[in-house]
Parts: sequence; C-alpha cells; structure tokens
Amino acid sequence: MNTIATNTLARRIRTRAEETPDRIAMREKNYGLWEEVTWADYWDRSALVGHALLALGVEVGDRVAVHSENRCEWLWSDVGITAVRAGTVGLYPTNPAPEVLHVLRDSGACVLIAEDQEQIDKYLEIANELPDLRTVVYIDPRGIQGRYDDPRLMSWDDFLALGEQHRTDHPAAVTERLEAAQTDDLATLVYTSGTTGPPKGAMLSISNIEFVIETLQSGGAFVDPPASDRDLVVSYLPLCHVAERVFTTWFNAAVGSQVNFAESIETVQQALREVQPTLLFGVPRIWEKIAAGVHIRMSGASWLKRKNFDFWMKRAAWIGRTLVENQGNHTAATKAVYAIGWVCLYRPLRERLGLAKVRYAASGAAPIAPEVLEFFMGIGIPMHEVYGMTENSAIATANMAGRVKVGTVGEPQVGAEIRIDDETGEILTRHAGTFAGYWNNPEATAKTVDADGWLHTGDVGEWVDGTHIKITDRIKDIIITAGGKNISPSEIENSLKSSPYIKEAIVIGDRRKYLTALIGIELDTVGNWAQERKLGFTTYRDLSEKSEVIELVQSIVDETNRKFASVETIKRFAMLPKELDHEEGELTATQKIKRSAINERFAEAIEGLYSDSDRAAAHEVKA
Repeated sequence: MNTIATNTLARRIRTRAEETPDRIAMREKNYGLWEEVTWADYWDRSALVGHALLALGVEVGDRVAVHSENRCEWLWSDVGITAVRAGTVGLYPTNPAPEVLHVLRDSGACVLIAEDQEQIDKYLEIANELPDLRTVVYIDPRGIQGRYDDPRLMSWDDFLALGEQHRTDHPAAVTERLEAAQTDDLATLVYTSGTTGPPKGAMLSISNIEFVIETLQSGGAFVDPPASDRDLVVSYLPLCHVAERVFTTWFNAAVGSQVNFAESIETVQQALREVQPTLLFGVPRIWEKIAAGVHIRMSGASWLKRKNFDFWMKRAAWIGRTLVENQGNHTAATKAVYAIGWVCLYRPLRERLGLAKVRYAASGAAPIAPEVLEFFMGIGIPMHEVYGMTENSAIATANMAGRVKVGTVGEPQVGAEIRIDDETGEILTRHAGTFAGYWNNPEATAKTVDADGWLHTGDVGEWVDGTHIKITDRIKDIIITAGGKNISPSEIENSLKSSPYIKEAIVIGDRRKYLTALIGIELDTVGNWAQERKLGFTTYRDLSEKSEVIELVQSIVDETNRKFASVETIKRFAMLPKELDHEEGELTATQKIKRSAINERFAEAIEGLYSDSDRAAAHEVKA
C-alpha cells in the first residue's frame, strides 16, 4: 500500500492537533486584537467543515470553491475540503463577476464559500448561469442576512451547525474519508493568471503537495537551521495563488510555523510591524512597493534624519554590492560596517518595515530587478530569488543560503530535474510535483507536459556557471525587432521599475524599427515628489502630464538606457493616463500585464510612438 496515500494535508494537521494541541497554529487580527487559534482548534474547525460538506452531499472528487481574503476560514475550508477528498478551488478576491463565472462554471464547483457581501453580489450577478452550484456559504453576514432570498445562500454559522449535527450523527464519517485518500486524489484546482486567454485550472494532487512538503522539510530552499514551529509568517498574498498556498498552508503543516492574518490587505504593513515575521515571501511588486515607501517616508523627515539616512544608505549600497559579489556572504569589512549601521539606521528602519527578524526572504512569481534585491540585502535582509509555477507546484529552482547569484533564480531544488532545450532555450522541469494536467483540457495538457514527463514552462533561460538558471523572458514576450534582433523586454522593464517613481513599464517593439515604452508612475512617490516642489495636481493623469514629471521619467529612462546596448534602448516613451486595473482587464489577478489587452487599449498611443507627426504624447529620449 502506498504510504503517501494517507499522509495528506488534512492528516498532517490532525497529527499536529494530537501532538501539540495547545501550540498556536495561526492568529487573526479582528477589531484591533490578535485572536489565537491552536492546532486543536484548527483541526476541530476543519473537521467540522468536512462534516458540513458531507451533509451537503459532497462526494469524492467534487470541487468546492473559496472566494475570500486571507483568513482562518480559508484554511479551515481548505483542510476540511481535502479531508473529505474533494478539491479546493480558490478565487481571487479581486476577480470580477465574469471571471468568477468562468472559474465556477469551468470547475463545476458544487459549493461556494464566499467571504462577504462583495463576493455574494458577484455570485448573484451570475447565479442563473451556474446550474452545478448547489450551496453558497457566506462567512460575514453583514449586509446579506435578511436582504437576499436566494435559496442557495447559507450563513457560516448555519453551515457549521450543519456540520456539528452531522458529526453527532456520523462521528467517524470524516475520518473514514480521510483514511481512504489516494495519492492521485485531486487536492486543489489552481487557476492560472490568464495573461493570454481564459485561466486554466491546473490540477494538483495529494502526491504533488506531499512532494512540496517533503522538499520544504528537507531544507532545500531554506536557511540553516531549518524552519520550525518557532518561525512566524504573515499571510497576505491571495491564497488561491500557489506560492502563497505553499508559504501559508503547506509550509505551516510541514514545519508548524505560525501563520498571522492581517485585518485587510491595506493593513499588511502594520501587521508586519506587529508580528515581525521570520520568513517572508513577496512578489516583485511587493518588494518594489516597500522600497519606494522608504523613500517616501524619508523625504518628509527632519534634516538630521535625512542626512543620517543618506549616509548609511550609501554604506548599505556598498554592503549590497559586496554581498552580490560574494554570493550573499559577508566579508569582515561588511560585517563591521553593518554592525555600526545596525545601531544608527538599519535596526530602526527594519523594525519600521516589519522586517527586523526576517531570516529568510524570497521573491518569486515574476522577474525582479537586481537593484531591488541589492537594496534589501544592503540593509540586512537575506534575499533569495526563487522560481516555480503552478504547473510544477511552485518547485523548480532557488537561490540557497550562501550560494546566492543575483540575477538568477537559483539552482535546482532537491528532487527537481531542470534542463534547457537546445533549440528553443525553453526551461523544462521534471519531478514528482508536476501537475496532473489542466482540468477538462487534455489538449493544453499535452502541449505543456511531453511524453517523457518534461514540463514546458514557457520561460526562456540559460545556465550561469553551470549551476544557476537565469530567466531571459517568457517565450511569448520576446520581442523580435524589424532588424531581426531578439530582445527580452522584462529585463528593461524591471530596470525601469527599480526606480521608486515608476510603477509600470511596458516595452514595445515587436516587428518595429526600435523600442518604445508605455510608462506609469508610482502615484504615492511621485505625488510626494511633486508636493515637495510645490507642484499642484488633481488626478493621476494631471500629475503624469506635468512637464516636470515627464523630465523625471526621462532621466530614469536615460539612466536605464545606459545599461543596455543601443538596439535595446528605449527611443521614445508615452505616459499611461491611468493606473492599470485588474477589473478593466489590463492586469491579471496577480498584477501581471496582459500585453494583448494593453496593445488594444492603448493602440493609439503606441502608434503615436512610431509616428513622426505625433510629438505631443510621445517623448523623445535624449541620445
């Protein structure tokens, strides 16, 4: 008998509840107070969810959707769903109704657990188009109870009461389902970001998740000493994203780390300060935002504080460069300088950012500019760029402690095979975490995983020193100019976005004579910059059209151009008139650019960048 069959996520949580019932598994902040959940409570609530689902007729292999911000109920639901051998389908809280419809209809979810009125309203818009959906459970009753009469609606309290009654009548039902689990059971459907079309549901099985957990426990991607139940994590990225599921749910079950949920996404920075996590994962946008925020706060500080900040940040820049040159290892000189800087700036700065105790920090899910990593390394944050994707359960490569090569995504993780296709340069991965395929889409599955089990990632890369992988770009995003030159736009874009004043940068140039760019400003940082210079403005568009702001952006473009060969430089740029938005189809739920949508939405501006007659919107870059 396969031993992994019974070693599921739910079983791991149950075991922790039995062995350390009173230890704190997670905390959630409500009305300003942190509320603790023990491992015993965690399993009890998860089992109760499982019983409620059984009472609702959920069968083995059914899909149950969760549409909520990060909170305890998300984890209780996920584990309870897994315990009864159903599959969890996560939705992004920002998904508009049409995307919610696609995921629920495509997955055939029979139960939806929604957070609040906002998500229930989305469901009600599409309710008539979801014949498979039998029950909709809402967690927060405010604005819902007594207002809607949809027969499928059920409150969270009533849902748990149903589970309690089922547990009384059938006390062994959840345990029987859990013990019968098989390695190929569907554990979760994770829908891809959908940059080039409708999101596809990637099927991750119990064995896929067990491979991830075993890799995490091996310490293959983490610092020494290995992570343990003494480590603290702040959960804030959407839990339907595979990377956050790894850090919040699977990692929590693997090593017993404590998970902390902020009150809302807007209060994450405050939660970081209060929790002071030891392990922290962020997508590039998060790290860029934190770095930009440092500059905003210091611009309003006193003269003495600004001088102290400038002095020690110059030292930090040197420390960061030295660490980069030494694969993340300190020299005697950097240790000495950092020790003094710790007292003068780095400790209070890191405490203010909520990063004072971070001993492992990771960036993943998209490329990040080396300058951003260097910034954090300089102030003492041990940064590690990692690489993975939904289809390989987020396990591929990682920069290991003491072997960090900035500009790469690291070396193969334990148990992972990595190779680069000789003809296309595409990165291929193969291991036990490779997904079971796309839900109801065998054609797409066959295009992604070949007959030999190699997963085609869609990323172009190259080996560095024979040990580390450097990602060039997505195959579909590579620009081929009219002169036949292959150019990676992401490297140029990330260099631009390393500036605290730039939020978005989209390089254009496929089949064109030269490169141009659409650039969006970081409203908070540029707004603060403008106020310091007594520049009045009313809206995002008004600010971005100021001649002084355009000159600021041009200086950043000029600085970036100096890093690249002539053919890779931006010749003209246009300012985006608005912040890009997920609901308007310009970004995915993970904040990735939908290039086809951008090309369509801003077609006129793009054409203006290549028209000699349109000089009002297109700004020439100085040679």
